[in-house]
Amino acid sequence: MAKSKNQSCGIPGIKPSGSYKVESIITIDGRGQMVLPKEIRDQAGILAGDKLAVVTWSKGDKVCCISLIKAEELAEMVKGLLGTLATLTQD
Repeated sequence: MAKSKNQSCGIPGIKPSGSYKVESIITIDGRGQMVLPKEIRDQAGILAGDKLAVVTWSKGDKVCCISLIKAEELAEMVKGLLGTLATLTQD
């Protein structure tokens, strides 16, 4: 089966979990800044001074998806991955 040029961006072989929805449409200003709506910040528990990791997915040389992950959540993900890798290498 040939892959479509319009195929969605994602990680091959990994099924997404949870739910995905468009929460809002935001605008990037002339200085490259954007505002996350208060409702989304509240739902995500994002406070002034919090750090967010910007994660991109690419198709070829073009970024097609941009995600924001709370830095402490990313750190936990990495710890979990490294723990799993350490277990696998000990077998």
